[in-house]
Amino acid sequence: MRTLSSPSLKSMNWFGVILFFLMFWFSASLLMDFVIMPGLFVTGMMSQPDFSTAGYSLFWVFNRLELVCVALVLTGLLVTHQARTDHTVMDSGIRSRWAIELALGLLAIVLAFTYALTPAMGALGVSLNAFEPATLPSGMNQLHLLYFGLEGLKLLGCGLLLKLYFHDLQVSGEA
Repeated sequence: MRTLSSPSLKSMNWFGVILFFLMFWFSASLLMDFVIMPGLFVTGMMSQPDFSTAGYSLFWVFNRLELVCVALVLTGLLVTHQARTDHTVMDSGIRSRWAIELALGLLAIVLAFTYALTPAMGALGVSLNAFEPATLPSGMNQLHLLYFGLEGLKLLGCGLLLKLYFHDLQVSGEA
């Protein structure tokens, strides 16, 4: 117990943790949205009968990775917000309450992806008759539209968090 409360232990650099996982999450989302999924579409894999299962497996892993990233970003934001002193005035940076509210919104989007949209799209795309040709179910376009709308909001939110982060670096560099 004495080791845990020792002031000589170096604390974790939460600003670095926030930046690393936010950049990793943002770049992985861009890679998935603009390289992997269009590549699968162009090669014709989306018209294969078992693509729904493969797509669900791919997004199952990616959504869990997103949950880890958003959880670490939110934890880092809460720690840095709690660690600020009452005498510091923040000019809408990463320590502001807006950053925490934005991260909570991102958490809600990722939870919707993980537990609502991805399972619904996977279930809708499963072909129960192996002898029928693969066709896109009628409700899939609406789910794709909703998914990409939320994906756009997620990318916008990540970009805003990065802007707040770099705003803090500029303010601290001027001081």
